[in-house]
This record gives sequence, structure tokens and C-alpha cells, in this order.
Amino acid sequence: MGIDLSDLVDTGGSSQKKRIHVDEELYKLELERIFARSWLFLTHESQIPNPGDYFSTYMGEDAVIVARGSDGEIRAFINSCTHRGAKVCSAEAGNTRAFVCPYHGWTFGTDGALRGVPVDKAGWGADLDKSKLGLTPVAKVESYAGFVFGCFDKDAVSLKEYLGDLTWYMDSFTARGGVELLGPPVKSVIHCNWKVPSENFLDGYHVGWTHRPALSVLGGPMSQIAGNVDLPPDGGVIASTKYGHGVGVIYDAAPGLHRAPDYYMWLMQNRPQVETLLGEPQARLYGSHIASTIFPNCSFLHGTNIWKVWMPRGPREIEVWTWTMVEKDMPADLKRKIQKEAMRGFATAGTFESDDADNFQSVTEAARGTVTRRGALNATLAQQYDTRSDVLPGLVSEFIISEAGVRGFYSAYKDTLEAEDWADIKRRRADRG
Repeated sequence: MGIDLSDLVDTGGSSQKKRIHVDEELYKLELERIFARSWLFLTHESQIPNPGDYFSTYMGEDAVIVARGSDGEIRAFINSCTHRGAKVCSAEAGNTRAFVCPYHGWTFGTDGALRGVPVDKAGWGADLDKSKLGLTPVAKVESYAGFVFGCFDKDAVSLKEYLGDLTWYMDSFTARGGVELLGPPVKSVIHCNWKVPSENFLDGYHVGWTHRPALSVLGGPMSQIAGNVDLPPDGGVIASTKYGHGVGVIYDAAPGLHRAPDYYMWLMQNRPQVETLLGEPQARLYGSHIASTIFPNCSFLHGTNIWKVWMPRGPREIEVWTWTMVEKDMPADLKRKIQKEAMRGFATAGTFESDDADNFQSVTEAARGTVTRRGALNATLAQQYDTRSDVLPGLVSEFIISEAGVRGFYSAYKDTLEAEDWADIKRRRADRG
């Protein structure tokens, strides 16, 4: 192939060639080596609570059905009939006893097994072995804190091992009473490469500048960083983890974008319980704003309370799916208020979403230029602060506008892209934990 992978990203992830956002051949390799063997977000258990519930989604560009079987188990299958390949499910979500292919009527159970074939006896006699023609399963399906992920590679590490140190940060807002996603997801298309928004949610540097007008108008704790004149008053931390996930924390600023006091009161009411359960460091995270990307293409904000997937649709286009994330035991009216605030900021026409989308498209479109794409991207900000902490897991920077998370993302990207298999990925990432 014509791609020199060693030249795309440096070993520490602090420099990347601009062509990574537009190269067609590279994109095809990403689908094979990143999306076909990384753990990818599928749905949340709260979205499919009952037997027969299902949700249609994508893993890379592969259409997938996630279904809860009659036995209560959650499985995932490629949404393609094993006869002539048509999608067997065209609905986004629902409840069913079976999936029926609209092309020739082949019928599959919620466990993926082939249940019925029109004129099977007359047409095939005894030659059609239904047991071998079920929907193609996703090799691994596991959940953490209710978040369901799938992986096509049977040799991949477990989901818990894959998430690694990130679970410590996620536990701060999921362990007390659990969370749920409010759907259906809001969907929109942005003309950008999938990596740009993934790294953006690890980039605290852009917040004060890109979102300066919005922060100034909204007021509250977050407004103090508008224009990057000052750092967040209570400080924060950036951390990157073994398999490329990252997290950025602005301390004590969880309700910073919510206009009503209800959410702040909820956090303060429950923070002592989190401290009893997990200890003071994670209790502080519970009251802090957390931005994270789960490698490769899932991002979330605790505080702003959104959960996103950046679905790749070619090297220069993505489909964005956005849910609101709330705690399960919140009162219904508080959930509605949080959903309204989250959508105001990060739905298709949201204030912050619009700001970010302009940048995502700008980065991608600029890289289309023949000479431009030869240049490099710089992610060396605050590299001198990268260290290990006695309290916080991961490679940590206590300088809140550090690009440590971006470096960690691209370091994992490089290793996953170059590795021959999962054994090679584990070997390459062994010293990153």
C-alpha cells in the first residue's frame, strides 16, 4: 500500500500529518484496523430494558442490530440477511419477536438464529442448514455501568480492561445510583473527519476561545475562562489512559452551563453519598465538569450531561448521534430540565455544537489542499507537565489546557493502526497503563 504509517504520527502522539483527516486509503485502513477491532459503543441498557427490545446502530460503517433476547441477554448482529444481503431491520428502535427480511422473507429471532425461510422444503429440500445461516454475530458484547459496547475481534481484551483507568473517572457519576440515556438520539451530519471531534473532547484549550461569546452570555462558573484570559479558578486535570481514552476535569464546575439551580442542588445533596461510597477524590469529580473521549469515537460530558458517537461516513463526513445522560433516580422534572439544557448546547443547532462544527469542518477542509496536507499538526501544549499521580489514574497533567489527552489519543491511534493483531496492540501498549 502507498501509506507510510510510521510518518503519520510521532511515537508520543504530539505531531500528526494533516493528511490523516482526508486520505481515502488511510480511512479504509482505519475501518479495518481500528473500527473492526476496537470496542465501540452500541447502546445503553436503559434503551432496551425488555425482552424483544432492539436498537439499530453502526460499528464503523457496518450496520448492526442490538437486541435483548427472550432470555434477557443482550446480543448484537450485523444488519444484513444471510441470503442476499438486504437489511433485515429498517427501524431505529422498537420491540419485536423476529426480524423479517423485506427482500425474500427470511425470518430471524432476537437471538439472531434463522427461524423461517419461505418455500424452504420445496426450494432446497434437506440441503438448507438453518443452523449455519443465522445473522452474523458481533464477536463480543459487554457492558460497563449500563453502557453496552461491542467488538468484532474475538481476541480483544475484555471491555473492562479496555476501558481501564477511565472506569475510575466514570464511576464518580455512575456508581451511586446509575445513569441512563434519554433518547432517541438527535442525529446530524458534519463534513469533517471522525478524529477531529474525538480529539476535541480532550482539548480544554479551545473551550475558552471557541466558546467565548456563549460563555460570556451564559454566565456562571464557566464564564471565568472566556477568552482564555484566566484558567479555571478551581483548576483541573487532564488524563490519558492505556488504550487512548482521555478525560478532562474542571473542578467544582459540573453545573456551570445549567441556568437553574436544581442540578447544583442535586449534586450537593448526593455528593456526601458518593464520598462515602468511593472516597473524596471521586466525590470531587462528581461535582466537577468532566469531558471525555472513549477511543476511538465515543465522547461524553458529565455536568453538561451529553453522550455522543461520531459515526464515520468516509474520511470527510460523520453522522453525530447525541443523547442526554441523567442519573436514574433524578425526579422526572429535573431530567427534562437537564435534557433541555443539554440540547440547547449540544443538539444539532446547539450553541456549543455550532461553534465546534465550524472548527471541525475547517480543520478537515483545509487538509484537502495538496500542499497543506503535507504539513503537520502540533499537540505539544503543556507536555512538560505530564506525570503520574498518587491519586489520579492514568498519565496526568494538572495544567487544565494541556494537550495530554490529544497526545494519548494519537499514540493509541498509531499503535492500533500499525499493529498486526490484538496481541501486538497489547504488546505496544503494555507500558502505557
